[in-house]
This record gives sequence, structure tokens and C-alpha cells, in this order.
Amino acid sequence: MVFAFFALMDQSWAQEPSSDPLDISRCVNTYDPEKASPTKVGHQFWFVNKESLDGRTLKLSAVGPGMATHPPHQHAEDEFFFVLEGTAEFFLNGETRIVQPYTTLYCPSQSLHGIKNAGDTELKYLVIKKYNLTK
Repeated sequence: MVFAFFALMDQSWAQEPSSDPLDISRCVNTYDPEKASPTKVGHQFWFVNKESLDGRTLKLSAVGPGMATHPPHQHAEDEFFFVLEGTAEFFLNGETRIVQPYTTLYCPSQSLHGIKNAGDTELKYLVIKKYNLTK
């Protein structure tokens, strides 16, 4: 299913790169609520942080009803959201769309974009992004 696609890396690999990056123990990362970080509107869990690979990231965001992690914004990197649970309001360059679980949302580079919980239950979505690590 979808989660097989997103099972990328163990967080221990993110902190201590393995000499064998294909070792299965370093390629499977299971959500652990004890390792989730609280935010002002819910919590987040990094499956893969930008130091893990070459800037590729995968994060779970959980947001309370009526809330957003931040207002619409723009950045150089393009980004995907994948809605897992709840109802999301997606904002892109002045337009909005209400979407349900199993919907992919694409944010092109420099687009003004945002995502907000438009329902009365927790919104959970994945954030997939690749940072440019060259300075």
C-alpha cells in the first residue's frame, strides 16, 4: 500500500550513516509517538530529516481542528503534501480546494501555498520535500 512507498529510513540512520545504506534495519522507520515533537497546533514526526540523505525529507504533521502549522508561504523548494486523515483546505497561489484522505497536493517552487485543517477532527498529512543543501 501507500505506506510501503514512504517507509524510507530508520532515524538511527539519519543520525549515524551506515556503511551499508541498504541494510533493512536502516531502511524501515515506524512512527513512534514518544519521538514526535509537539507544535503549537499538534505534533510532527520526522521519518527522514534533511541531514539523512541528500536533503530529501519525509515528515508527518498532525494539526488540530481549524488550525494551520503556519500561514501561506513560499520557498525555493517544491513540496508535496499527502493527506492521511481528516479534511484539509489547500491554498495555492490565491485559490483553495477542500480535500479528503489519500489526496496528493503539489506546491511548485516559489508558489504561495499552505494547508489548514478544515474539519472537526485531527488532520494528518505527510510532507515530502528536498532541500538544496549546497550553500
